[in-house]
Amino acid sequence: MSINWVMLDESKGFVYLPNERLLYTSPSRTSFALQPLPSYTGSEKLSLQSSAGKVYLTNQRVVYIPAQRAAGLESFSAPLLNLHDSHVSVPFFGPNAWNAVVQPVPGGGIPSTLPAVYAKIIFKEGGASDFHTKFERMKERLQQAVEVSTESSGRGAGDINMANVHLEDLPAYSGPQSGLTPDIAGNNPENSRRSPSISSAQPQEPPPDYEEVQQQSVANELEERLRRES
Repeated sequence: MSINWVMLDESKGFVYLPNERLLYTSPSRTSFALQPLPSYTGSEKLSLQSSAGKVYLTNQRVVYIPAQRAAGLESFSAPLLNLHDSHVSVPFFGPNAWNAVVQPVPGGGIPSTLPAVYAKIIFKEGGASDFHTKFERMKERLQQAVEVSTESSGRGAGDINMANVHLEDLPAYSGPQSGLTPDIAGNNPENSRRSPSISSAQPQEPPPDYEEVQQQSVANELEERLRRES
């Protein structure tokens, strides 16, 4: 993750990296906030906000460009693999928001005393679910590419050739067929019978303090990883 390191372009919003492709652009009234994790108890201060701007998702990173440049926040970017515990929050009132724990990159403008920070993007004009779905799909493909590269050559994420990472949607897996005859609407009778029990078992909302516990868990994992790498 880096602050104010994105090269801006008047026509495209920002200058693309080699082999970078745009996958999503939000409406212009999308807000952004960056701050320490709720569990952080240190003295380092960090609070960057923008009430309106655009968030871009590419095959390599998430980029946010404020509508009006402000002191301290002219741009934000984070590699996809540096974003953890991403999820969409749906409040009773107000627009949906996309949340993530962000692992800073060296020299990116975040104090070194903060091993992770919390990013929140509020989609005032909609689009949070679409953004999240495309983000998770692209991140999964990047993780698979890293695993293949590591197993075959011992090289990590920094050596991935982005031109070889598949971007198009793969055909959906239908699974083995039970042999039951679909009804007149084309539905599988067995699936129809099972659906109520499956949906009723799913929780309707996360347990209390879920987000804070998840963020703390991810932060602890990042700290342990950085400790092993140093």
